[in-house]
Amino acid sequence: MIRCLPALAALALLPGCAAATVFNVATAPVRAASSAVSTTGDVYDKLTVSDSERDAKRSRQVRQREKRLGKLDRQYRRAQDKCRKGDDAACQEAGRLRSQIEELTPQVPYEPVG
Repeated sequence: MIRCLPALAALALLPGCAAATVFNVATAPVRAASSAVSTTGDVYDKLTVSDSERDAKRSRQVRQREKRLGKLDRQYRRAQDKCRKGDDAACQEAGRLRSQIEELTPQVPYEPVG
């Protein structure tokens, strides 16, 4: 404690900015250690996903696929109508849309009605 007295006296005589710098240098290891612990906790939280988070993500993905499937179906029906009226480009578009629908359909789960 007696050795610390001259250091404290010298610290009191330093101008404010120099004293703050000395204080920051002295406390840097403590601040670094506390941020490392916090960072480790954040990484752990990001690496562990709860069942409810996983279910919510899957539900969101299913809804997005259902939405995309609905949009493709509407486009396909419009193209089919134009194709029936003799539009050859619409017939090709309907074929392309049909193949996309067939590709996406297995990814959307089937839910029985009733």
